[in-house]
Amino acid sequence: MWFKIIIVVQVISALAIIGLVLLQHGKGADMGAAFGAGASGSLFGATGSSNFLSRSTAVAALVFFSATMVMAYMGNVRPAKEQSLTDQLESVASSQKKAPPKTEKPAATAGEEAGMTAVPGAPQEKKTGK
Repeated sequence: MWFKIIIVVQVISALAIIGLVLLQHGKGADMGAAFGAGASGSLFGATGSSNFLSRSTAVAALVFFSATMVMAYMGNVRPAKEQSLTDQLESVASSQKKAPPKTEKPAATAGEEAGMTAVPGAPQEKKTGK
């Protein structure tokens, strides 16, 4: 459940980074100018919006990288109950050594199941009664 929550946080922070970078005022005509980011009468003032957007982008990037590190940690940490692959293979090998080998009779061919013992035109093998 925690892994899913971290993924949602990471996706939201990634979308926030994309939006904030597109809104920032660059050297040329960019998306920020289309939304009025260069206006002096805006909510944050002439210079306040660039400072707010850059800090917001930094916070979103920090959240994104933190979520990435937590996901990497969660992906590499194993619960205490879980065995490693070599432990599992050793336990299977030891259980096979203890069990007696099973003897199975060979599977009957389709002709033998149908009651046919020989193929017409094929050389016949002689059965010995040993």
